Amino acid sequence: MTGPILVFGGAHIDRRGRVDGTTVMGASNPGRWFEEPGGGGFNAARTLSRLGHSVRLIAPRGGDAAGDAVSLAAEAAGIDDRPVIFLDRATPSYTAVLDASGDLVVAIADMDLYRLFTPRRFRVRAVRQSLDEASMVLCDANYSAETLMALAEATTARKLPLAAIAISPAKVERLRPALDRLWFLFMNAAEAEALAGSRAQTVEDWPGLLRKTGLQAGVVTSGGRAAIAFQGDHVVRLVPPPIEGVEDVTGAGDAMAAGMLSAFRQGLTLAEALRMGTASAALTIQSNNATAENMTADLLKTTMALVPQPEILS
Repeated sequence: MTGPILVFGGAHIDRRGRVDGTTVMGASNPGRWFEEPGGGGFNAARTLSRLGHSVRLIAPRGGDAAGDAVSLAAEAAGIDDRPVIFLDRATPSYTAVLDASGDLVVAIADMDLYRLFTPRRFRVRAVRQSLDEASMVLCDANYSAETLMALAEATTARKLPLAAIAISPAKVERLRPALDRLWFLFMNAAEAEALAGSRAQTVEDWPGLLRKTGLQAGVVTSGGRAAIAFQGDHVVRLVPPPIEGVEDVTGAGDAMAAGMLSAFRQGLTLAEALRMGTASAALTIQSNNATAENMTADLLKTTMALVPQPEILS
């Protein structure tokens, strides 16, 4: 794999408020606000670049200061940024409220601009050239079902592996028409339930339920509880180690995706990829940012030593 990892997805502004003490619903709570560039695709791209991979990002944004901030952050992370700019539009944003422990209370996603990234974008020469030069493609579910299906068709035609980040239970539905074309899907239990139509009785039931949707490979995480990954006939289960000093859970799923893709790029097994993804997520939730700014390949390797060996189920 010599070409870059090509990323399509969310690249916007994350605004997060954190309550200082006990959260009181329906009332004013003391706390503080924090703002940074984020988005599923952007977070994963930034982590992959910090891990030493060549990454190209294609994502829409507005012609405003927020869009400029995203571009500057991409450049600082070493990402080959190729934005699709809509000068008369505002860059999307994600605004979340977290409790004192860093867990999500409620969030608002203002993502209307992503509707304008339509399937015809894949007929633009620059986008076609980027697809031709890529060795792997990662997307998230911020785009429409039609756009995601068009991307799946473009990658299938080029025999490119296409991985995806579910983003949310509502948005993962947009990937449904393309599930049988995905090489790998990163999701949490709520997103897996939305796809499967029912919740697994045990974590070991997820692969069977998800295969019925046409999905061939993926991982289902559940916070600090057991995660399970499947690929072909291989199934592995891992209980993550306890994490001290959790600062912010934002971006943990994106970090899992980046860590696992990094492992796959190195030719590691599904079990080792799950360990690397778990370590990447652990470093991220110990950071105040949606990506761990101190992330390096060496630090990730050191952190992996704290992650137990997964249980091989098949």
